[in-house]
Parts: sequence; structure tokens; C-alpha cells
Amino acid sequence: MLSPVFLAHGSPFTIFEESDFTKFLKQFGQEYRPKAIVIFSAHFESEMTTIAATDDVHEMVYDYYGFPDSFYQVQYPARGSTIVASIVEERLRRNNIPVQQKYRGLDHGVFPIMMHAYPEADIPIVPVSVNPFLPARQQIAIGEALQGLEKDGILVIGSGFVSHNLRAFDRDKDAPPREWAVQLKNWIRDKVVTRDIESLSQYDILAPHAAMAVPRAEHFVPLLIALGSGNSGSDIRVLFDSIEHGSGSSLSIQF
Repeated sequence: MLSPVFLAHGSPFTIFEESDFTKFLKQFGQEYRPKAIVIFSAHFESEMTTIAATDDVHEMVYDYYGFPDSFYQVQYPARGSTIVASIVEERLRRNNIPVQQKYRGLDHGVFPIMMHAYPEADIPIVPVSVNPFLPARQQIAIGEALQGLEKDGILVIGSGFVSHNLRAFDRDKDAPPREWAVQLKNWIRDKVVTRDIESLSQYDILAPHAAMAVPRAEHFVPLLIALGSGNSGSDIRVLFDSIEHGSGSSLSIQF
């Protein structure tokens, strides 16, 4: 079953890395072969939910800075799907969620993980924006509007990080995990697995070290959207769980 997932998107380093996380992504891609992917990327923000609709090969958005030239030369020539984009738009409108179509290419919340999961770039991808300023309940409602897309072979992905603070990012991938990041990640994992929506809706108040681990919500809200898009009667499964670069949680979950 192509149940919705939240995937940690890694860092630009993920593009060229071979690690336990990239091995997980490869295994994930071998196990799940959707007809199309709808992905909410932490790096695609807009006030109104925005769907990047095209049937052409996607443009690349290199939204990172200070890396070697090779990081700006990678290509991931997946196409989009205007049909799937229209399905998503219709679902959101039906649920009174403001939505528009406006094109944007694949950013690093999308192509690093896709390069490992689906290296052939043969699955249409429809990027969708996030608004980090919406309340948690509204984030979940966006996901709920898309429940059941897996029945049509469409995989919904929320791409972000449970813990994301660039000031605490260690360039050493194997740096010891910071205790505050571990505590935050474990709290989120417990509340997600037990479907504690009330607590998750107040994560910024209730979660330990939330201000440090989630200084801005854009990397966290894809988790809430993916949670909402899952079937409430399905088991929630942790797919991968580690902390890299000292504070970056790679927690990935299937709904």
C-alpha cells in the first residue's frame, strides 16, 4: 500500500553520500513504486497552497549556498503531471482550502531524496508548497483533503525535518547527537505513533526544546500534512530514525 509518508530530506550532502540514510531511501524506492508523487517540500513556501503543475521535465532549484560547483550541476530529469496537479487542486478546493497553480522546479527538499529512491527519474512529481504560519490543525486539514490518493497510485510525501536548526548543524555527519535534539525527536516520535493530535497541535509549547530544535516551522509542518493525509485506521510505522550532523533528525514515518 502506498500509504503517505514523511521523509527527512537530508542536506545537500545527501546528493553524493552513501550512508545508512541513503540506503534506506534506496530500499524505500524499491519497495514502493507509485504512479505519481505529490510532495510537500519544506523549501517551497507560499501563503496560499501552491501546486507546481507541468508535464515537462522539471527545472532544478539549487536553493543552497557555499557548496562546490558539482552541487549546482546535478540533474534530476523527472517530469511533472498536470493531471495529478488538477486532482490535488480539486481535492483542496472541495475542502475549502485556498489553492493556486504556479510553477516552481524541484528544490533540495525534493531531488536529493528522489535521486536515491528513484534514480531513473521515471515517476512524475508534483511539488506543493507549505505555509509555516498556518496553525497545526490547518496543516493537518490540508493533508486530510488528500486522503485516499494512494488508491489511485499516488504517493503523498511530506519532506522536511523534525529537528532543523542550521546554527546547530555540524558539518561532520557523524557528530554526536545533541541531547536536546534527541529529546525533541523522541517526544515527536511518541506523539505521532500514538496519534496524539492534541499534543502535536501544540508541539511548539509542549515538546521539549522545541524553540531550539524547531526555530521556524517550515521543516516541521510537512510532518503534520503527511499525518493528516494518512488513513486514521492504519498503523503508523517508523521507517527510519537517526540523528546526523549533531542535530538533524532523519526520522521518517509512514502513515
